[in-house]
Amino acid sequence: MNDEFKITWGQYQHGELLDSWPRKDNGEPVEPQYLCTRTCNDMADQLTVNMLRAYGIPCLCMERAEGSLGRVVLGISGYGVEIFVPETLLNDAKILIEEENNEEL
Repeated sequence: MNDEFKITWGQYQHGELLDSWPRKDNGEPVEPQYLCTRTCNDMADQLTVNMLRAYGIPCLCMERAEGSLGRVVLGISGYGVEIFVPETLLNDAKILIEEENNEEL
């Protein structure tokens, strides 16, 4: 078996988010800012994250309350996911979210 081949679809590689996160002039990562909260039961969280990533905006997702337990037991967080983006890309992300919300109507 080839040790170089690894299935990574749907998985984060170690350090991938940090590597794609913008940095300040001093080399420190830009502060994350809250963008929105999405539900997990209809995959709205994954659709939003994938759309933002497609436009080059890295995302940090955090389960609300005890949502991480729900993700382990049920595969989804019943409380939803809070999505954070770099503060330097917050306005761009808000515009994309507004367009996404308008298309849902």
